[in-house]
Amino acid sequence: MRRNGRVLLLAGLFYAPLVSADWQINLIEGATEISRSVYNLHMVIFYICVAIAVVVFGVMFWSIFWHRKSRGAKAAHFHESTWVEIAWTIVPVIILVSMAVPASTTLIQMYDKNNAELDIQITGYQWKWRYQYLNQDIDFFSSLATPQEQIINEQIKGDNYLLEVDKPLVIPAGKKVRFLLTSNDVIHSWWVPALAVKKDAIPGFVNESWTLVDEPGIYRGQCAELCGRDHGFMPIVVEVKSPEDYQLWVAEQANLKVAEQQSAQKEWSQAELMIRGEEVYKASCAACHQFEGQGIPGIFPALAGSPLMSGDSAEHVDAVLHGRSGTAMQAFAEQLNTVDLAAVITYERNAWGNQGGAVTVQQITELLKE
Repeated sequence: MRRNGRVLLLAGLFYAPLVSADWQINLIEGATEISRSVYNLHMVIFYICVAIAVVVFGVMFWSIFWHRKSRGAKAAHFHESTWVEIAWTIVPVIILVSMAVPASTTLIQMYDKNNAELDIQITGYQWKWRYQYLNQDIDFFSSLATPQEQIINEQIKGDNYLLEVDKPLVIPAGKKVRFLLTSNDVIHSWWVPALAVKKDAIPGFVNESWTLVDEPGIYRGQCAELCGRDHGFMPIVVEVKSPEDYQLWVAEQANLKVAEQQSAQKEWSQAELMIRGEEVYKASCAACHQFEGQGIPGIFPALAGSPLMSGDSAEHVDAVLHGRSGTAMQAFAEQLNTVDLAAVITYERNAWGNQGGAVTVQQITELLKE
């Protein structure tokens, strides 16, 4: 038995390095000039620290070995050595200056937000991001797109598990983009490692950061601040397009807005609202109220069987549009368009055995005008 235990221990020791071979334990060089500067600074400081450790521990271990008592070494007695005091003052100063110069250069570069060609306001919500392109008529929310079946282990997890969104942030390559970060509720942190951007989004305060990506590509990140129970379901995807493709995307957003306005004029049947409402509910409401509407006792109320779902629709509509003060219920009037608002309210009032009837797009439109 003891022999088998030793064999297993040795096998584990040899196998462990193979298992951990793919671990990323260092910074990545990233996709921007500033990210590469941060990486190079990190490596310079790291090697300075390694050199200091080698010298200090080398001298210490050499002293312990060669001046041990068993060799008959006698401790020297000296006090207030001027040369020693000068040395241990000057040497650390030289080391600190050698570290401060490249660090200051990189920090100045990181905080230089001038001459940006595009400004984007980023607002954190529990648990999604809002992107508003200033001086452009583009405004949308970006939410987790990983299927619920993967989260509850009913499907094989994808390559970008919990790092995929329904609408990525799109920016042009080769152009400096300034980010203005704030929050609608609690403190979040917008972090994309490949861009070397990590900035807190704080309610009532605006932080600034920037990026300039050389080549088109897709870069992923996530909220780096513990912002609530679904903090891990708040990913970031930045899609960098060539300047030509970016202009095509901008034109596409304008066309989508026209199509959205046209859909608001359409007469939607209850069946159509139910189909669309289910998708909106999964993306925007299920995190708190759960996929079957059962809620979380003591935290988020159940919608299945709730009197609010079968009673007068006015209170239900008001709660969805304007939120509930003093609770975690957010206001969705700005987050969803009129069709999605009518659809999700209709879905909640008729799913899971509820029988509350439909709410029309026209009703929502009139209420938003008030």
